Amino acid sequence: MKKMMTGAALAAVTLAAAPAMAETWQMTSTWPSSLELVEIDKHFVKLANDMIPDDQLNIEFFEGGSLVPAGEVFGAVESGTIQAGGDWPGYWAGRDSAFSPLATTSALFNAVDYINWIQEWGGAELYNEVYGKFGMVYLPYGVTNNESGFRTVDKPIQTTEDLKGLRLRLSGYEQGKLLEKLGGNQVSMAGGEIYQSLERGVIDGAEFSTPNVDWSGGFQQVTKYWSTPGWHQSASVFGVMINKASWDALTPEVQETLKVAASANLLWSLAFTEKRATEAYAEFKNAGTEITRLDDATLENIQTLANETIEEAACENPLSAKVYASMITYLQDYSQWRDASAPYNLGRSPNGPDLAKIQACAG
Repeated sequence: MKKMMTGAALAAVTLAAAPAMAETWQMTSTWPSSLELVEIDKHFVKLANDMIPDDQLNIEFFEGGSLVPAGEVFGAVESGTIQAGGDWPGYWAGRDSAFSPLATTSALFNAVDYINWIQEWGGAELYNEVYGKFGMVYLPYGVTNNESGFRTVDKPIQTTEDLKGLRLRLSGYEQGKLLEKLGGNQVSMAGGEIYQSLERGVIDGAEFSTPNVDWSGGFQQVTKYWSTPGWHQSASVFGVMINKASWDALTPEVQETLKVAASANLLWSLAFTEKRATEAYAEFKNAGTEITRLDDATLENIQTLANETIEEAACENPLSAKVYASMITYLQDYSQWRDASAPYNLGRSPNGPDLAKIQACAG
């Protein structure tokens, strides 16, 4: 004898059989479409959307400035106004100086060092410890090697003596302190303001990013000289801030897929940006830019001053000291194999800051 289902029972069966609604995220970036750095964000979003089934998560990407101003992306993710935001951690150093080494270092890490440290030497956990203070999960998904260096309008920078008295756009807390020790003056401004400031003589020169990004910013049109290498930022990291509540709402499988997409994007970004930087280097030369390189003795002096500056900055904040201590421990550990495998090794083992001093400041 068949039994009739009650309305409630029938509804329950119907709901159980229906497919789950896909989670939709809004994600923006600190980069406008005019700057090539946005390609790192776009590539991650495409990877994630391709890897995650449509009925589980879809990420809608909006280029920088289209949802909120670049400087407000952090707050929008923190508050849950949007679920995710692509960034460069150094922009938030005013909230906590520990964001600074998570973004870049002066004369210390190269891109391979950041990848090694993030993936295998505890770096990923430190990103989440710092961002976790603000209710966010962080996935590093982009890395570039050392930045271009300084581009100047009227005066070439061939030695550090040439820095004295110059007004230079420069991003970064430690970077500004180091420039001051070398006699220059840091001017802080958003990337979108650099071109006009150079054109109008508000600043004498500027750094911004890798050669390809600088080319996309049009700096070849308003500067004559380019001083390499980019000692101020020996590598840079980019990634996605994710609102913790939004992250927790995902299944473990989707969370893991996002981590895999970020790791894949991290490696891709290095090859992509190095290829583009190589192409842009040639474009700057063809445009008539005069390119010079600081000599090795000058770079050794910069290294000494950079170490001193890092020690000072780290000891202002125990969490910053904790991050730097982890980074320097990695450098000393990896140097054993890196130096033994020279000349076929990956990068250099710098004579870096005093680890014991920074560890003491970490508490």
